[in-house]
Amino acid sequence: MSGRVLHVAQISFFVDPQRRAPPQLLQDWPTLGDVAEATEQAGAQVSVVQACAYSERLTRNKVDYHFFTADLTAPTVANTRGLKKLIDDLQPDVFHVHGLGFPRDVAVLASMSPNVPILLQDHADRPPRIWRRRLWRRAFASAAGVAFCALEQSRPWTAAGLIGKTTRIYEISESSSRFSPGEQSQARARTQLRGDPCLLWVGHLNSNKDPLTVLSGVSAAVRELPNLQLWCCFASAPLRAEVTRKIEADPRLKGRVHLLGAVAHSEIEFLMRAADFLVQGSHQEGSGYALLEALACGLPPVVTDIPSFRTLTGDGAVGRLWPRGNALACADALLSIAAQPRAALRARVREHFDRFLSFEALGRTLTQTYRHLRPA
Repeated sequence: MSGRVLHVAQISFFVDPQRRAPPQLLQDWPTLGDVAEATEQAGAQVSVVQACAYSERLTRNKVDYHFFTADLTAPTVANTRGLKKLIDDLQPDVFHVHGLGFPRDVAVLASMSPNVPILLQDHADRPPRIWRRRLWRRAFASAAGVAFCALEQSRPWTAAGLIGKTTRIYEISESSSRFSPGEQSQARARTQLRGDPCLLWVGHLNSNKDPLTVLSGVSAAVRELPNLQLWCCFASAPLRAEVTRKIEADPRLKGRVHLLGAVAHSEIEFLMRAADFLVQGSHQEGSGYALLEALACGLPPVVTDIPSFRTLTGDGAVGRLWPRGNALACADALLSIAAQPRAALRARVREHFDRFLSFEALGRTLTQTYRHLRPA
């Protein structure tokens, strides 16, 4: 490898159920290109290998994208005819496989190029059932490293005996965000958000996101923050009826909690610029895209103390963490952060994002990891 640029193949064996064409996938799955381009900008050569309904090669911003037509009749996607030739032609120094749910594909990939180290990256995956673990152990045994958003997320996998003691474990975010800070008064004029403090929720209304606990926390905080307003953006909402009933039944919530429903992603950036704090009650997350976007906007978070949120906030260095399911702790966190100078908070949040979570930082981390797996 001496004298040439390290070449990594970032691979996804996931097949789009909507059968979208490659150019549409690049548009609809921005992380696919963002992560690759961040890695390229950090000094590596990147080839993206993506299972697809169609075969096509595209080049964008110095990254080559190889979409291969997945053979769904084969024993596994990696057995697709022509994939081995593509891998042989690319001759990468490192494989970076997205997702921990493709053990058969990883085993086939390892057999194609046994001397190429494989990095597996978690994307909110869960350990398989006991009777399926033998297959996963074989796949993990062929991997040189496994990446999680937070190191603590690896514990269920190691406890199940799926990750061996010699396999390296890395802490790497799934992605980043291109959102940026903006003038709050202008954002409020555009979005019509108001409140002192103005809280923003971005997430589904489901049991994992736990909006009911957050509402209870907000209700408790209103006693000392009478001008508080909460604005909720969400797509799926299995708990909407329960949320609505709770709001209507509590005079401290009624009239100050606004259910905006689904909002275009492009508008979320302006909502985050307009708000004072992001509030979330998640019980578990693979990483936390809404949190990443909030940090990119300089929006201080008031979020649950779970592994991925701890890592993304620098163990609570920016924002406030509170124990999941604990409404009074949520209220205390809101009261604590509301008493802080907000301009300084926002500046500190964005500084933290730039240093640790930006695409530039992610690209550096990935490139360093690849070099660690395949030193010169």
